[in-house]
Amino acid sequence: MAHDGAMSFQAIVFDMDGVLLDTEPIWEEVRRGYIDELGGRWLSDTQDRLMGMSTAEWAEYLSTDLLDGRRTPEQVAGDVIDRMSDRYADHLPLMPHAVETVRGMGEHFTLGLASSSPRRLIDVALDHMGVTRLFRATVSTEEVSRGKPAPDGYLAAVARLGITPESGAAIEDSSNGLRSAHAAGLTVIAVPHPRYPPAADALGLAAYVADGLKELTPELVSSLAS
Repeated sequence: MAHDGAMSFQAIVFDMDGVLLDTEPIWEEVRRGYIDELGGRWLSDTQDRLMGMSTAEWAEYLSTDLLDGRRTPEQVAGDVIDRMSDRYADHLPLMPHAVETVRGMGEHFTLGLASSSPRRLIDVALDHMGVTRLFRATVSTEEVSRGKPAPDGYLAAVARLGITPESGAAIEDSSNGLRSAHAAGLTVIAVPHPRYPPAADALGLAAYVADGLKELTPELVSSLAS
């Protein structure tokens, strides 16, 4: 394929929680409340560990490490996702400029999504935002073997989009998300969440660190293509 000048990306793969939705605080609140109610214990590194885990991984962790088996992982997943779904129905907290950014990128690139959220919540959120049709492929890490920081979710998104990792960019906020996208071979753009800033080593994997979605124009993203 002939290119004049720099090659542009064929696709952009978004993370959802922390990039498009300001849901990390809600996940933390819902899970903490749940652990409290059941008399479990929340550890100092729990929130950091949970960010990026797939449903199976965090349900197992809550069940085993925090609840001493008072609920099975299946019960934990069902209970927490029910509560999250109720919270989304009540109010879906979008990150500033989330819808405009998705629409703007969708005019120039094919869009994918690689999220640690369960499929049920991905579908509710994108529908609520009115952008479902703009995404050619959406992947929940429930649907792959390993959650972030493993590359599985991004590799599945790339495969479903029919592109090579080198021709795609990922937009991520968390340490584990940045590591996951980088391990998959995508160009990584970091939009750090103010409340949950990524670790320095993870941030170092990003080709660009943005101060918010508003900064991310198709022109800027294209300029990062090698």
